[in-house]
Amino acid sequence: MRVRTVKEGNTEILVPVPEEGANFAPSAAPVFYNPAMELNRDISIAATSVFIKRIELDSEKVITYVDALSASGIRGLRIVNETGTHTTLNDWSEDACKLIQENIERLNLSDRAISSHKNANVLLHEKHFNIVDLDPFGTPAPFLAAAARSVINLLAVTATDTAPLCGAHLNSGIRKYAAIPFNNEYHSEMGVRILLGKIARELSLHDKTMHPLLSHATRHYVRSYLEIKKGAQKADEMLMNMGFIAHCPACGHREAIYGLAVPIKEECSNCSANNLIAGPLWLGKLHDPDFCNETIDEIMERDCGTKQVAIKMLEFCRDELDIPMFYDQHLLCKKLGVSASGIDRVIQELRNNGFLASRTHFSGTSFKTNASIRDINTIIAGIR
Repeated sequence: MRVRTVKEGNTEILVPVPEEGANFAPSAAPVFYNPAMELNRDISIAATSVFIKRIELDSEKVITYVDALSASGIRGLRIVNETGTHTTLNDWSEDACKLIQENIERLNLSDRAISSHKNANVLLHEKHFNIVDLDPFGTPAPFLAAAARSVINLLAVTATDTAPLCGAHLNSGIRKYAAIPFNNEYHSEMGVRILLGKIARELSLHDKTMHPLLSHATRHYVRSYLEIKKGAQKADEMLMNMGFIAHCPACGHREAIYGLAVPIKEECSNCSANNLIAGPLWLGKLHDPDFCNETIDEIMERDCGTKQVAIKMLEFCRDELDIPMFYDQHLLCKKLGVSASGIDRVIQELRNNGFLASRTHFSGTSFKTNASIRDINTIIAGIR
């Protein structure tokens, strides 16, 4: 296996060089490294660093972090090298583990980093970690049960199977996440909430609750950071944020319905057409504004290759309203037969009419608001 050096943040490691003429996907290589995920990792280092500062432990204990599906090990190696956290880097591939160990030795991290060669589920069932990070190629669903059992303080999850999560591959999404998604204008947010709903149900089996600190959908993946706490009552309260979305494809009205066993009207309350139903999914908050601010500050102080992009996205996450499902301005304008104005103008007009409104990180042409679809249409049609 040929290797080359790459540098992300303050960490320089060896990564594999794909064989010339290889006819397999990069994920099928002996050791997988994806440079396109640098933004994900830059935010991950900053967010993890911020959270570590929040954890209160006895002075004799150390904070433990596991990169359960390490591949090249770039994420876990950056965590230990740039935050000093005691880290376990695990992968089922023997080649990956050998390369991880070589990088641990090159970086002089043997006192804080361990290379582990195990099935991720086995490792997570064997040990508890303060911070569990799942970053698989594809769906994290097969590892969520073990992660929910293992995690103590922070669970970070990446999902790159956006087609099942967002409804493009409907049956696959139902099988993996035990929920029905929509493949419509807000499919990206749908994917985040379907994933969080699955995680919430897994955590509840262990009397654990989650508080989302940051959740984002970026290009081909979904990523979420969840603060974990223990307690049956807290878990019961968490499940009160579960529910369904009733969406009317005729008029665009959508309604959040809280609960796991609740009556849902077949007819749209706005136009009486038949609703489509998605869920069960997470209807609670996606972000903690204070955590977003702290993560922005952390990124500004760090050597990050994606600094400006990361900060801009985190600012959008921080400022967007905690209202399930956004509206796409261009789709609304197309239905109304009017030209689209600037998104900031739409938001300002909504606010001028007494409604809450904000932009969203999910889409540059979309917004969130507590206005009804009728009020939204009236305001958009009246903009000149």
